[in-house]
Amino acid sequence: MPRSSAIAPPPLGPLLRRYEDAGEPLSCEPVTQGLLNRGYRLATTRGDYFLKHHLDAPTADRETIVRQHRATQRLQSLGVPVAPPVEDTTGDTVAVIGGRCYALHPWVDGRHRDGAQLTTAESRRLGALLGLVHTGLEQVMGREAERGGTARPYESADPDETFALIDELLDLARGRRPRDGFDALAEHRLLERRALLERHAHRRPPPAEAGGWVHGDFHPLNVLYRGDDRGAEPAAIVDWDRLGVQPRAEEAVRAAAIFFVQPAGELELAKVRAYARAYRRAAGADCAELAAAVQRVWWERLNDFWILRWRYQLHDRRADPQFPAVSALAVWWTREYEAVCEAFAG
Repeated sequence: MPRSSAIAPPPLGPLLRRYEDAGEPLSCEPVTQGLLNRGYRLATTRGDYFLKHHLDAPTADRETIVRQHRATQRLQSLGVPVAPPVEDTTGDTVAVIGGRCYALHPWVDGRHRDGAQLTTAESRRLGALLGLVHTGLEQVMGREAERGGTARPYESADPDETFALIDELLDLARGRRPRDGFDALAEHRLLERRALLERHAHRRPPPAEAGGWVHGDFHPLNVLYRGDDRGAEPAAIVDWDRLGVQPRAEEAVRAAAIFFVQPAGELELAKVRAYARAYRRAAGADCAELAAAVQRVWWERLNDFWILRWRYQLHDRRADPQFPAVSALAVWWTREYEAVCEAFAG
């Protein structure tokens, strides 16, 4: 379930006493971006920090957070732009206070930029950056991959389960009172998607076998840039909560579908092409790997209704603004499948 808005403020006194040079708190302002965890800009007598309160249940346990922290510390040594956590006086990076997990990071001055704000050259650098992340994780997480195992198959969505979900969401959308424009769009997209799935069910991808360590949530809100529009460079990749083992090329396709989607639900294919070629070179991925990833992420999009599940099942509307472009993309991608595949793998 999404978290309640009534979250207790962070315990700044007990928290900062764990750090030798953090100083005394001056202000602590919530950072509005982010859907799952809670972050604050913490100003102290010694400087500014990003204070993260880990809330998302699947990744909020201490052991998982420590693994993320180790990964970013090692990636920094390889030249990946990250913001590893600050160590306390005992060398720990996770503070558990009152059963809640907190981490203190250096504050990174920067801004988020989506694909519309990136030039073709910057799109190419973005692809190379994600390739560097994947090859770097392969180096620094190798032993953890051996312990966790990477040989399990990654199944694609079952359309029969999706049809049942569509029926449930349709009932919820049609039953809302008072009904608004979002509900009408949701009904239209659900009916449209059901027809598309019926038509393309034979194209369900086979299970994917190959997996590697990935960031897990690589999108514009998790990449900070510094500099003006003529010379902006990535300053830090943040939010490593979804660090895990998945098919690597799927993260590359999934990220591009977020960075380069336009409001009408189309992808900027020229930028996608530059990004994908740079990613393939940096990650050592071949065209066949990207083509297979395109099919799997396209199928994933056809079967995915997370925004509607949040709205209708969890009564959480924070993701509603994303729905028009996200839902239109699945339709456009199906129609322009060959062009999309060529941009990633051509």
